Amino acid sequence: MEAADGEEQHFAPPPIGDMNELLNPGQEENIQGQMEEFLGPHSEYNEEEEEKKYYRRKRLGVIKNVLAASFGAMIVYSVYVGLLQMQLILHYDTTYREVKYSNLGLEDIDRKMLMGINVTPIVGLLYTAVLIRFLGTKWMMFLASGIYALFVSTNYWERYYTLVPSAIAIGVAIVPFWASLGNYITRMAQLYYEYVNYEKEHVQEQKKLPKGACHSYIIVFHSIFNIIFHLSFVFAEFPMCLVLNRYLHDDKHTLYNVKFCGAKVSGVIPGFNTTVLTSLPRSMLLIQVESVLMGFAFLSMIIFLVLCGAAHRPTEEIDLRSIGWGNIFQLPFKHLRDYRLRLLCPFFIYSGFEILFAITGFSLTYGVCILGLKNLWLLVVVYGLSCSVFSSLSLLILRFPRWVCLMSGAVVHFILLVVLMAFSVQRKENQTYSEYMGPLLVITALWGLGSALNKTGLSTVIGMLYAEEKERLDFVYTIYRWWEAIAIFIVYLWSNMPMRAKLAILLATLLVASYCYWLMERRLAKDLRPRLPRIPRPRHKEEKGPPSQKPHFSSPLYFRGYFWGVFGRVQPAAALFSTTKLCPSGACFSGV
Repeated sequence: MEAADGEEQHFAPPPIGDMNELLNPGQEENIQGQMEEFLGPHSEYNEEEEEKKYYRRKRLGVIKNVLAASFGAMIVYSVYVGLLQMQLILHYDTTYREVKYSNLGLEDIDRKMLMGINVTPIVGLLYTAVLIRFLGTKWMMFLASGIYALFVSTNYWERYYTLVPSAIAIGVAIVPFWASLGNYITRMAQLYYEYVNYEKEHVQEQKKLPKGACHSYIIVFHSIFNIIFHLSFVFAEFPMCLVLNRYLHDDKHTLYNVKFCGAKVSGVIPGFNTTVLTSLPRSMLLIQVESVLMGFAFLSMIIFLVLCGAAHRPTEEIDLRSIGWGNIFQLPFKHLRDYRLRLLCPFFIYSGFEILFAITGFSLTYGVCILGLKNLWLLVVVYGLSCSVFSSLSLLILRFPRWVCLMSGAVVHFILLVVLMAFSVQRKENQTYSEYMGPLLVITALWGLGSALNKTGLSTVIGMLYAEEKERLDFVYTIYRWWEAIAIFIVYLWSNMPMRAKLAILLATLLVASYCYWLMERRLAKDLRPRLPRIPRPRHKEEKGPPSQKPHFSSPLYFRGYFWGVFGRVQPAAALFSTTKLCPSGACFSGV
């Protein structure tokens, strides 16, 4: 017994399962209960409330996108207009050209630069739709803002090989930039409608929207965009008002040889003095101004990049590109078959006429010629504020027919054009013309009223006409901005014509545009169906069989299938050889 007690006794350990059952017999039931409690529906979780919160965040994101696109466009255009205005005034002065760039020929460079900006957009219809589909709407806006920033950067080193190529690049980007903006704002209105009515069946299945469903959102969003964007004319005058004005001669010097102003003038301002600067601005001051403008140009790029969301879902982007690049190239031309666009073309042309006439024709031939160059900033600021404030009047379309906006602007401009044809001033020595300040500012504000109704009305009407056709929006806005660019090019060509001839062209275009728009609304009231081009279905690359069944790349069948897939239609080729003994099913040419 002692020996037995002294020996070490070894016991086999019990099974782990038995030990667990002995130690915690109810642990398994507790774990199952905890899992059921964790995976089961929570008493505090409300699926419907969470869904509402999710789509509320989506709607706020859409509003953020609209505001970001509006402020980004406003900053880009204010930087571009402000820099271009300051640059052209400095280069116009003969003393500045001779002292700083005596052998460079800045005047000739300016002419070629303006030609690049105004002539290049003529070919915009050829590539705009392809660029928008290839890059996407958001990235097209970002790239275009980068080109505007490039134009600002070239002014640090003013040479022919910097200014002219950057001006041509801006001309290339003008039509895609504005077409992308119009497409983006309208697309945000469609998305906002989908996020408000997310419970409806046609939204959940991503079907075509009902007719007129998102019209109210289109009206509101385009009004917001134009209210913010037209402030660009106000901020564009900051370099002129804060920096350049102190270096300008008074009107007695600059307008000494000017005899007539207004309707009797041929050209811009005949007799305007070629020395407009009392002293030359310091180079460091100009570099500081350009650096500030460059900073704002970069800010607009960051706004487009960071704050603007995508206009389409990833699957929609793929579908938009998958219809074929040849079809994308042709569809803008084919959309001109639509009688609605054809009848709106005169209004597109007038829209380009009137905006450039307000900035160059009226502001210079009437404003600067009578009041002097120092008051140019005041006229442009009043015009910009007027456009911004009166863009809110387009919200009246929510309660009145859509033709009210466009026709009201046409009536205002018709009256002003008749007044301007009769308004002329003969300048005399030692006489002040400050009494014309009030009437000119009133005319400027009223012209801004007509421009606001015209711009906002046109973009809203296009969005309403094609609200249910989201795959056509980029083509439609491309046509709109292209015709506007054509009109701007015509205004660039007529700079030396008599003012009354310019006003007569404007008046005739306005009357034709109003008649064509009335004709379009009449046809729509009769429910005349427009002729829309068919958009092909997206063509996605699909696997036709397991990889083991496909021929190896060294096989002759592989190269035959590749040849017919690239240079011809597969189905006709397969059908042609389907009766032969060599390829009875046409498989040789289908790549299988």
